[in-house]
Amino acid sequence: MLQTQNLAARRGEAVLFSDLSFSLPPGAALVIGGPNGSGKTTLLRILAGLTHAEHGALSWCGTPMRPFDPRLRTEVLFIGHLPALKDELTALENLASLAALAGPRPAAARVREALASWGLARQHDLPARVLSQGQKRRVALARLALASAPLWLLDEPATALDDAGVATLCDAVGAHLASGGVAVIATHQTLALPDGAVQSLRLA
Repeated sequence: MLQTQNLAARRGEAVLFSDLSFSLPPGAALVIGGPNGSGKTTLLRILAGLTHAEHGALSWCGTPMRPFDPRLRTEVLFIGHLPALKDELTALENLASLAALAGPRPAAARVREALASWGLARQHDLPARVLSQGQKRRVALARLALASAPLWLLDEPATALDDAGVATLCDAVGAHLASGGVAVIATHQTLALPDGAVQSLRLA
């Protein structure tokens, strides 16, 4: 279970959000909306343990979590709004390197399968610099097929995806929730996720 109590965040003198409390049991997702600059990415980074909240508390599975807690590194998969690919590396090399951030480097066969599940079977040996923005996004999201982390934090994951890519994303998140995982997703788009599993939050 992911739980927050009275979280607040500030950027300079501006308060992004305050008194933010929610609870997500296993199999639940929180979809966060709001305009640019409202604090969606900041909230995800707080949940990932990558930055400090102004005040408030965060707990995971009943255990209080502090920023940079090493336990979160093994429990969280965070995919930011930028693909974070290296232009000179191939799609396969990029995905293997990204997946290795969360644990042992996966076997090349598993990486190829993950890319194929995102429609990139023919692009795995192409350097990232020649891929379209949508293909780069698919490479980054193919980490979902390799992840064992129970908590997914996704920042604008549908950016640059076509309808087929969005459907693959929704299928991946739905399967994660069905297995008891938890997801928090910041997005401007409507995602077709399982009924009854999704809570919504809009930041001003």
